[in-house]
Order: sequence, then structure tokens, then C-alpha cells
Amino acid sequence: MPASKACVQPSLRASIHPLKTKASPRPANRSRGGGQCPLLPGLPDDLAIAVLIRVPRADHWKLRLVCRRWHRLLAGNYFYALRRRLGLAEQWLYAVTRHGHDGHVSWHALATSRGGGGAWRTLPPLPPEYAGAGADGFGSAVLGGCHLYLLGGSTDPRGSGGGGGGAMRRVVFYSARSNRWHRAPDMLRRRRSFAACVMNNRLYVAGGESGGGGAAALKSAEVFDPAKNRWSFVAEMAVAMVPFVGAVHGGRWYLKGLDAENQQQVVSQVYSPATDTWTVVLDGMVTGWRSPSACLDDGRIFAADCKDGCRLKVYDEVADAWATCFVDSKQHRGSSPAMEAAAIVALQGRICVVRNDMSVLAVDVAEGEGKQQRWETLTGKSHGKGFVTGLLSNLAGRGRAKNRILHCQVLEA
Repeated sequence: MPASKACVQPSLRASIHPLKTKASPRPANRSRGGGQCPLLPGLPDDLAIAVLIRVPRADHWKLRLVCRRWHRLLAGNYFYALRRRLGLAEQWLYAVTRHGHDGHVSWHALATSRGGGGAWRTLPPLPPEYAGAGADGFGSAVLGGCHLYLLGGSTDPRGSGGGGGGAMRRVVFYSARSNRWHRAPDMLRRRRSFAACVMNNRLYVAGGESGGGGAAALKSAEVFDPAKNRWSFVAEMAVAMVPFVGAVHGGRWYLKGLDAENQQQVVSQVYSPATDTWTVVLDGMVTGWRSPSACLDDGRIFAADCKDGCRLKVYDEVADAWATCFVDSKQHRGSSPAMEAAAIVALQGRICVVRNDMSVLAVDVAEGEGKQQRWETLTGKSHGKGFVTGLLSNLAGRGRAKNRILHCQVLEA
């Protein structure tokens, strides 16, 4: 699949949820009987749709080129909602990375539904305010399983984002269904270096800095409701902080970061949407937790237990502690920046470890502790490379070590 077809060039425009398919200004082709031409000659439309929804997602761009009816079918919500309802939706990994040689930001997609051995596809440029070398501190989240949100952050000092390097309120999102970027309502506060999460199909942001002169820390928190298409404030945080790690577990949002008043002090707090309250916590959930984490559908939360993510730990709610060495691949690649685990995500019921060198390891943790888990290398520039290559990368500290993954999310369509 050509890389240029994975996503169209960003053309931002105002949009509300759900996305609506624009009617074609031209009349649809008519058959001799005056009716609409069938999707597939000789088949009723319902059977034709049953065939088309089984086409792999990587080939959907080809379907859009066949005719106007097929394009409209794939541009609407019905086609992908049906795929999801029938269990045919495919999950892809999306990584937003910063290049070491020029500092610019790009994004990439990895199709994982066809098994291992895939390759990352470099996608067309991000919206300009998030693609420049000065873009930093922006958040990322996924709503509805198919909308990738980029929000806030610092603008490009050279002017592509405007504002001369200050924090932004801007929010944009990419739809895996329409394959386009769209504008969303701006946040109520300018913020950068903040935390973002999704609970109950609502997007929450909290903390961070306001940017500009002084870069004041923020205690405010906001929530975006896609059904109402607007932002609103929620309760203020117990302590102003700049988060460096966060996770949703048990219906609550845990954050850990630096105290705004004392940058040497680490604080942790939890937000409960049911009571709209923030509470400072010092329990076993946050003790010793500083690495990326992911939560499975069964409620278990996993985090990296080493620099390269080849060993995982799981939180034990009964013991209120992290169980170390829960899953160990015994294939450690060192502690160089290139081999560092930048993100851990839940993908198709498995835990995936994504490193800065774009390699992806997946493990099925369903068997539980004490069983032999099978680790699989899905893709990556380090695929098939052994200990010597990892050691040289660790010693050199050059090349891919300068690249850094900023965000990694899973989209389904």
C-alpha cells in the first residue's frame, strides 16, 4: 500500500460529532429502470455490504476509488459501525515521533491484524501546529475508538502555530473512518506538559503549565463531551502539578508528577469522575510506579519493570502492591535511549511494548503468572537483531537513539 494513501494531507475544518457524510452535489448514476446502480452487480445491496465489510482495512483506500457509491459508503459511520458490531474491526498502532536530526514531528501507522512481520507506514504530515520542531508538550487521547486527538502544547516559535512559542488551547482530531483531520472546540485554558485520558467516552485534561512568561502551573482540569461538542471545567486538582505518568484504573484516573511549588518533590493524586473530586494518594498503586502502563479489559494494569520493557509487572489490588517479574521475556536489549520502552498499550487482548527505535513486542498475559508467555516481535527496525547490535547501540548512543516517541495510541476501524 503506498504510504501516501494511508492518510490524506491535513485539511482542517470545523466538525462536530458524529461526523456526517456530505451529500454529493451530483446526482447518483441511475440504471435503465430509474433505480440506483447496485453496489455489486447481481447482488442486493445488503449482501454487497456483507462482502465489502470483510475487505482488509489496508485496502479500503482502493475501495473508495471504485465509484461514488462505494466512496460514500466508506465515508459514513454505518460501514465501520457494522464492522465493529460483527467483530471485523481492525486495530492499528499509531505513533507520533520526534526526529533527532531536525526536531520535527511525524506520525506512523502499523497494521497488526495480519500477524507479525509488518512495517510502519510513514503518514503525510501532521497539522502544522504539531509538525514543527517547536511543537512540544501536547497531549494525545483516543475517543470512540477511532478518533485520535492532539491537543494543547507549545507552538512553533517560528510562527507555524502562532503565538511565538506559547501554550495553545487548540484541539484537532484524526478520524480513522473518514481518514481526515478535523478541528474540535478549543480547550478552556492554554496548557502544555499536561495529562490527558478518556473515561466514559469523555476526554479529560488536567495540570500542566500555562506557557508564556513565567509558565505558571495549572490546577485546573477540564472535560470534553463529544455528545455536546463542548468543554467544561471539573473540580480543581488537590495540588498543582506537571504530570509525567498517568493511568485509568478501576474507573479512576491516577496521576504522578512534579509538584508545581517544589520541583524536587513527586506527588500523586487520583480523580474520581463519579464524585468529581481529586485526592492525594500514597497507596501501593503509585509507589514505585514511574514507567508507561496499560490496562486490559479485565481490569488488570501492567507497567514496564525495566528500561527496555522486556519485563513487566502487574498491580495486585488485594496486596495493594506491584508484583514484579510477572512477565519476563529474558531478551533484554540494554538501557540506551533507542531501546527505552516509550509506550505500553493494550492491543487485541495483548500487551504491546513500543520502543523508541520503533520496535514492537507483544505478549499474551492471559495465561497468568508462572506460565510460559509467548513474546512476539510484531515489527521494528531492530527486528531480527541480536545482542551485539543492541550492545553497539547502547555504547554509541547515536542514530535512532536521538529519535523519540511522544505518543502511541490504538485506533480501530
